[in-house]
Amino acid sequence: MFVDRAVIHVKAGDGGDGKVSFRREKYVPKGGPDGGDGGDGGDVIAVGDPGRNTLLDFRHRRDWAVPPAQGGRGKNQYGSDSPDLEILLPPGTLIFDDATGAQIADIRAGDRVVIAKGGRGGLGNDRFKSSTNQAPRQASPGVPGESRTLRLELKLIADVGLVGMPNAGKSTLLASVTRATPKIADYPFTTLSPQLGIAELDAERRIVVADLPGLIEGAAQGAGLGHEFLRHVERTRVLVHVIEVSPTDGSSPAENYETIRREIGAYSAALAEKPEIIALSKTDLLGGEREIEAAVARLRRDLKLGSREEVFPISAAVHSGLRPLLEACWAILGGSNAQAAEAAASGS
Repeated sequence: MFVDRAVIHVKAGDGGDGKVSFRREKYVPKGGPDGGDGGDGGDVIAVGDPGRNTLLDFRHRRDWAVPPAQGGRGKNQYGSDSPDLEILLPPGTLIFDDATGAQIADIRAGDRVVIAKGGRGGLGNDRFKSSTNQAPRQASPGVPGESRTLRLELKLIADVGLVGMPNAGKSTLLASVTRATPKIADYPFTTLSPQLGIAELDAERRIVVADLPGLIEGAAQGAGLGHEFLRHVERTRVLVHVIEVSPTDGSSPAENYETIRREIGAYSAALAEKPEIIALSKTDLLGGEREIEAAVARLRRDLKLGSREEVFPISAAVHSGLRPLLEACWAILGGSNAQAAEAAASGS
């Protein structure tokens, strides 16, 4: 089950109390102070785990607490620290303070972020001895660990996001180019939650593809699965706009394209500016190459596309046109990687 929101309570470990103690040795009737310090409380640490892609674990467990550290003991023995508690989160998880709404972290693969700090241990009475106070009877208590309620929100991180109307063929496309097994059927909103898969062009080139819930008109205002979709597509680097060549509802491919573009633009101008590739799907339903070429030409005319803007006719059902589509995605992704590397080099 895909779960992308959760609210949890975290409690870091309390520091152990310092000890008030005096030496009791034979023939030493008035031994000095020997109370040890308390141990330090463990932290709660959020860890980005690439092997996870859902927040399901947090639906059934809301409380995450570190046990308190041990108090100090006599003979100047320190109390043991309590261990840190690691919370494994899928990359792309945003962590917010539920009380203030402030964002605490944006977890990426391999990140380790302290989200609740453990308390320091208290001081034993040996720490308080001095030339004027040789038998101190005071010790300090341990500091309580941080306690807070957090809101977790997962936004998928993928290279390519498949966008389009319900039943445009996104799930079939994902299943054809990856090993993912999304639910596929001929009714709206078959995909109720995002699905991820990895497309392998060769041994060195891999693309993470996300099939996202279909949009409808009014999605930017929350209609249908709109906000669920748009929140996840923000993290993708390239949009593949899948358009059904012969929509069963009587609409035109161009109308469906414009509907989706309006909703994306209404939700986020930055999202609307992402690189986009147009894929005309289900072309196996047409008569042959001549009919496919005519459909592509008609869509290009209706959308007033320039000569450099390509339309990729594809059929996921018969695996037609998929390789050129993936190569076009890789060309954009490779370019953005090169630009990022160049920017990093120039800034170092």
